[in-house]
Amino acid sequence: MKILRTGAILVLLSVVLVVAGGALGGRGGMQIALVIAVVMNFVSYFFSDKIALKTSGAQPVSREQLPRLYQVMERLAAKANIPVPKLYVVPDAAPNAFATGRSPNHASVAVTQGLLQIMNDDELEGVIAHELSHVRNYDILTSSIAATIAGAITYMAEMGKWAMLFGGFGGNRDEDREGGGFTAILMIFLAPFAALLLQLFLSRTREYAADETGVRMVGHQQGLISALEKLGAYNKRIPTSAISPSTSALCIVKPFFGSGTLSSLFSTHPPLEDRIATLKQMTVTPLR
Repeated sequence: MKILRTGAILVLLSVVLVVAGGALGGRGGMQIALVIAVVMNFVSYFFSDKIALKTSGAQPVSREQLPRLYQVMERLAAKANIPVPKLYVVPDAAPNAFATGRSPNHASVAVTQGLLQIMNDDELEGVIAHELSHVRNYDILTSSIAATIAGAITYMAEMGKWAMLFGGFGGNRDEDREGGGFTAILMIFLAPFAALLLQLFLSRTREYAADETGVRMVGHQQGLISALEKLGAYNKRIPTSAISPSTSALCIVKPFFGSGTLSSLFSTHPPLEDRIATLKQMTVTPLR
């Protein structure tokens, strides 16, 4: 079911990309968009984890360097019945964590130095359980594909705007007379918005699901609740110095980038208050 869901999302976003290419550039634009979709899906599947780790400056760590983190990770991975992911530390004072990779067998979990410094054992366990839930649910692959193709759709729409200003959309005159030009104008604005909404829906839904699965993995919600409260407080004061906006959707909480952040309506994460309230009302059942 998880693989089918990922495949359905991949197909849906690829269709949006190809339709946008057809509206903006006719048959030639559709063919170019199809090639872009294939390349983007290939890159997302095989290299999204390496890109996320590289752009954040994450460094691999050994058991000797961080025995506390390894102990928590190994214990929870056994409960979740998945291989122990590769562990990384991001040189960032802002506390956060993210998981990446195409499957449980090819997964990595990264935590910031700031997170390791402020979390007690129960809170660290809650954070790691949340990230392992993303691995177990194949959320990291879904999010990477959605982010990559949504970015391609937005880029194509920007190219369409320039084409509109400097000579048309690449289609023929008959297409313009039949309304192709109007369709292209609509696609320039609607395709990126549709891709954004789908990406936001996926990101928000998976955060609630990962919270729930993580709590069931640990057996109680107190550690994750306390961790989210700390993360919310610290991320209001400490802007991230390492995590990029393209990687932020993978994080357990939305990183703080300083002034000029978007409203919660267009955030890839649901409000922390809502997540904490949902956790407090949750009845914990064993993970299967």
